[in-house]
Amino acid sequence: MSLWVDRYRPRELAKLDYHKPQASQLINLCSQGDFPHLMFYGPSGAGKKTRIICLLRELYGPGVERLRNEVMNFTTPSNKKIEIMTVSSNYHIEVNPSDVGIYDRVVITDMIKQIAQTQQIDPSGQREFKTIVLSEVDELTKDAQHALRRTMEKYVATCRLILCVNSTSRIIPAVKSRCLGIRVSAPTEDEIVSIMNSICKKESLHIPPELAARIAQKSERNLRRAILTLEACKVMQYPFTANQEIPDMDWQTYLKETANMIVQEQTPQRMEVVRERLYELLSQGIPPDIIFKGLVQILVKNCDMSLKTQTLSFAGLYDHRMQRGSKHIFHLEAFVAQFMALYKKFLNQVSVMDMDDF
Repeated sequence: MSLWVDRYRPRELAKLDYHKPQASQLINLCSQGDFPHLMFYGPSGAGKKTRIICLLRELYGPGVERLRNEVMNFTTPSNKKIEIMTVSSNYHIEVNPSDVGIYDRVVITDMIKQIAQTQQIDPSGQREFKTIVLSEVDELTKDAQHALRRTMEKYVATCRLILCVNSTSRIIPAVKSRCLGIRVSAPTEDEIVSIMNSICKKESLHIPPELAARIAQKSERNLRRAILTLEACKVMQYPFTANQEIPDMDWQTYLKETANMIVQEQTPQRMEVVRERLYELLSQGIPPDIIFKGLVQILVKNCDMSLKTQTLSFAGLYDHRMQRGSKHIFHLEAFVAQFMALYKKFLNQVSVMDMDDF
């Protein structure tokens, strides 16, 4: 049994539920003789990957859905062996180069070189070029992005690149200028409600409008999160009721517990425990900016106005550093340590004031 978010994912551009004018433009783009490199950008859960899948089907036909998982091996200049998991068909390959950290440049140059040197031999594939889908390109190092720029020019005759990014702010201008940018904005709450009603109809379920509106609001316009939450509500309780509890995602509950641990105790030992929990969230694929934002929102609820101002000031500083750096855990941990120091000082001041009153 597949999750609803996968089972009801559209497979064709013509069947997309929202941004339909954009879907029509993509269909027209596929019908043109020339096909440029593309960059899909927008917030998490907006539907970038879904549109890329539909676009590949429009380009190559249903054969693009016959997928296989493969492990590609690369050797760094220092003779270090690295492996990376890929998902591919006869017409395309999908990979996340940032999975190998600082060795992403090796993956970019060697992988694209290997793929570009093999010609498209399937006459039913409709196209003379293969497509490489690169995920989380905004997480690549600057060296890897410069290498990407060079390979985009060198192998344009035999392969096209589709880049998937959350924000273009961390993409170098040389890469952006070589791609056709396609912005996928987050769906509105009304569009999310409409999609949830459609899923419930296919599942022969009835959902009260009030519950659908609450789920859409809680999802913060993240469609993937909304559909997962809807399925979780179905597992917890059916028939639905208008005022039933909407469960948090597992990682959200885990993050709340982590924030509570920070408030309860400010010691080096507690810092080690929090570090391990942050590592666990990152290893489960939760984006670091989502972790950071959620952590700040929970922590400031335990602060008075002066402490809240200082916390938000340091949050802005460490978030900026995290966006510019590559090791997210360093900046998350630095912010936690800074908050612990501020909060401990605040508690000491409060205790001193209470003693004076006594």
